[in-house]
Amino acid sequence: MNRALYLLVIGLLCFSASNAQEFSFGIKGGPSYVMGGQITGLVGGGTDFGGVVEGDSQFNFHGGGFFEIRFDKFLIRPEVIYSAMEVEFGFPSQPAIYAVDKISVPLLVGYNVWGPIDIYGGPAYQKILDSTLEGNEADEPVVVQNSPLAAQAGIKAAFGRFELDLRYDRSLASKEPYDINIVKSDYGINRASFDDSRLNQILLSISFKIFDSEANPGRRKGGCYF
Repeated sequence: MNRALYLLVIGLLCFSASNAQEFSFGIKGGPSYVMGGQITGLVGGGTDFGGVVEGDSQFNFHGGGFFEIRFDKFLIRPEVIYSAMEVEFGFPSQPAIYAVDKISVPLLVGYNVWGPIDIYGGPAYQKILDSTLEGNEADEPVVVQNSPLAAQAGIKAAFGRFELDLRYDRSLASKEPYDINIVKSDYGINRASFDDSRLNQILLSISFKIFDSEANPGRRKGGCYF
């Protein structure tokens, strides 16, 4: 079954590439601005912290690769992106970092609005690789999402083999509060509710086209390159 699915995907890519006017593939990476997260302290005693702490946005990074097929003014662009995301929670005694590593596989559809400028959007499948909250008890894992789906939209501009890309990546998971236990002696908060563990991000990428059929027209004769 896996072999048949693999051959089907390769066949579809071959068909698309052989009928496309242009195609390219390459690498990308850059900074990310990460947002989200909310924790509420649960009062169980006279000294317990019962306030709400919002995650403070932080900068981090991402990197990956892309394959783009163009049909006149339209484009299809599957990607694979690794993202390292962090926000900071300002607990009473000291701040704690909430860190998430994930792999995203977006399938984007775009349109050329003018010259080198494209707009695009589409769904993304996201796989959480790791998630940690400083001070959280080790035997209580952090649950990041209840759905692997996300949505991405943005704008990019091409300059020869280079592209500058700005996009918004939003998780489609819903809020799912659950209780956590934090080391009170270190952070000034003990039992708490992780009201919203979802993280969204704004990504600024620089892409480099390792291969571009427009720059190498003599190599594209309607065949399959896989």
